[in-house]
Amino acid sequence: MKPVDQTPTEAADYAALSALYGALLAGLAYAARRRDPIPNGELLPLSAATFALSKLIVHEKVETWLRRPFLEEGAEGRRPRGRRLRYAVGELLGCTRCVGAWSALGLVALRLHSPEVGRTATTVLAASAANDAFQSGFSLLCERANAAKESATPSSALSAARRAA
Repeated sequence: MKPVDQTPTEAADYAALSALYGALLAGLAYAARRRDPIPNGELLPLSAATFALSKLIVHEKVETWLRRPFLEEGAEGRRPRGRRLRYAVGELLGCTRCVGAWSALGLVALRLHSPEVGRTATTVLAASAANDAFQSGFSLLCERANAAKESATPSSALSAARRAA
C-alpha cells in the first residue's frame, strides 16, 4: 500500500474511517454489556464466517456492485477511484484483511443483537469457508496427481506397479 503522500488522500480520510470503526466498536461494546457473552466455541465459526464474508466482498464477481463506486476493476487489476475518502474506501474494499475487520464487527454485532439470525448467518458463511478450503485442497491434490502422472515415464510406472504387487 502506498504512503498517504503518494495517494489522493489525506490522513484525515483514514482517520474518518478509523473513527467510524471505533465508534461502531464502542457502540457494540456498550450494547453488549448486559448480554451473555458469545461462547468461546463460536470463535472458530465466527472466524471462518469472517473469512468467507471478506473474501466474498473483496474478490467475488457477485459483489462488483458494491465495489464499483470505489474501485476500478480491469484486466490490469484494481485501483481505487476518486480522491480523499472515496479513494480510501476503495483501498479498504481491495483488502481482505481490512474488510475482514469490518466483517467481524458486523457478524459479532448481528450475533449479539439477534442470536438466532447471527448463528444462522455464521453457519452459512462458515460452511462456505469450509467449502473454499475443501475446493482448494481438492485442486491442489489434482494438480499434484497430474504433475506426478506427467513426470512418470512408462518404465517407472511399470516398475512401481511391479513393486506394489
